[in-house]
Amino acid sequence: MSRKFDAIILGAGQAGTPLAGRLSDAGMSVALVERHLLGGTCVNTGCKPTKTLVASAYAAHMARRAADFGVTISGEIGIDFTKVRARADKISADSRASLRRWIDGMANCTLFFGQARFESPHRVRVADEVLEADRIFLNVGGRALVPDMPGVNDVPFLTNSTILKLDAVPRHLVVVGGSYIGLEFGQMFRRFGAEVTIVEKGPTLIGREDPEISDAVRDILEAEGIAVRTGAECIRFAAQGEDVLVGVDCQEGSPEVLGSHVLLAVGRRPNTDDLGLDTAGVAMDARGYIQVDDQLRTSVDGIWAMGDCNGRGAFTHTAYNDFEIVADNLLDGADRKVTDRIPAYALYIDPPLGRVGMGEAEAKKAGHQIQVGRRPMTRVGRAVEKDESLGFMKLVVDKDSDRILGGAILGTGGDEAIHGVLDLMVKQGTAKDLAHAVHIHPTVSELLPTIAGELKPA
Repeated sequence: MSRKFDAIILGAGQAGTPLAGRLSDAGMSVALVERHLLGGTCVNTGCKPTKTLVASAYAAHMARRAADFGVTISGEIGIDFTKVRARADKISADSRASLRRWIDGMANCTLFFGQARFESPHRVRVADEVLEADRIFLNVGGRALVPDMPGVNDVPFLTNSTILKLDAVPRHLVVVGGSYIGLEFGQMFRRFGAEVTIVEKGPTLIGREDPEISDAVRDILEAEGIAVRTGAECIRFAAQGEDVLVGVDCQEGSPEVLGSHVLLAVGRRPNTDDLGLDTAGVAMDARGYIQVDDQLRTSVDGIWAMGDCNGRGAFTHTAYNDFEIVADNLLDGADRKVTDRIPAYALYIDPPLGRVGMGEAEAKKAGHQIQVGRRPMTRVGRAVEKDESLGFMKLVVDKDSDRILGGAILGTGGDEAIHGVLDLMVKQGTAKDLAHAVHIHPTVSELLPTIAGELKPA
């Protein structure tokens, strides 16, 4: 015996839950299936808890700097890590509770907990329940990739999920992976008092960025006492007592690093290997990502894939935009496409990096003749006043059309200020448009028009 719905949504993450609400409001009967915790990665092991921890680490950092601002604090700055973690846990728990109230209030939505597996293209089993629908939406997310490195299975290691369960600050945290997740945790735990070493196989940190950004980020981290080892071509692991020996074989420095804890932060993989997608006939690529078209439709009619599992974006904001694309196309007759989206993201070290569109190298590779504008944060009044003047601002502009191709703000407030560039790019604005804008003083954003008026060939 099966239960028939108008729609089945697998995964109550950042695309699945709002889609359930939108479909329910449209009068459709919806089965929302979640195998673990409501909210997906963002609420449970991503944005909510990690940015809460980043905020605690920033508070500790600023407390240590109090004298720089003429503020006197008597005694040593301590870290009560139990309270730090409890604060993060509470914020995640509150978000889950809010989601549950929202879902319970949906007039036409039934929530199921359990592992879902396809029995046919439009038939899904969840424990003892069999659900059927003509429309099925996959929002199953992803998890940490555990690389096949020598000795990795012989030692204890942490992932972005399990590191959130630590009950004490590590003595020496070795982070394997020099990109977003690894750098955020590395700086965070350094500020909590851990010794930190970041090990990256590539020649630079965050290799997708222009070299000047990667170099500046490295300088920021090393200035806080974080050891950075790039060019680690032969990463390997071995137990040494209660510690873990990490082999790096870098050209400079010791060939091995001994840490009390190891965090693997070398990428993500989609949660698609246990859904029975082969039974449904849903095509995946070699890495397990569900193949979708520009409107997020899979190879099977009536099945869509949203969020991390489709390989078209790895952020909360891209997952939510996936929901908007699917819902608007399905319910409003729109013709929205993933390829209309301008890439934008942030790195939440301190100071943060806000990024939109193309970098300089990417723009040149795409064949653009470009102009570039730069301004160090030491010349941004707002940053100087806050005594947070590390980093720089950068715009990349097409020389022929004057269209803005991309931008980067590595500096205080950069994750917020970058949206001025993003919004103008959405409207196909030019550098001249930006140069003529009048921004508020004193802000970080006020320098964007200045930079737009000082472009130079690159």
